[in-house]
Amino acid sequence: MGVSHREYLAPAQEPLAGISVVSLEQAVAAPYATRQLADLGARVVKVERPRGGDFARGYDHTVRGESSYFFWLNRGKESPAVDLKHPMTC
Repeated sequence: MGVSHREYLAPAQEPLAGISVVSLEQAVAAPYATRQLADLGARVVKVERPRGGDFARGYDHTVRGESSYFFWLNRGKESPAVDLKHPMTC
């Protein structure tokens, strides 16, 4: 595995450290924007739907059987699956 951005950035270089972002997102625009926030030190929680998650996971199967595109856009994020129609099942 390569070096993550957090392994070579000092805390002073992470201006959004201590900020938490919760995002309901998929595809390109929002995942790209929140990836930028994660790169700047924010804790990003990308909430995904159960049974499949973000459809970008299926774009290709290059990275350990999953989408390289998805991994590139969502690096540095936490990604729980939540069924908003049935929140008590989570």
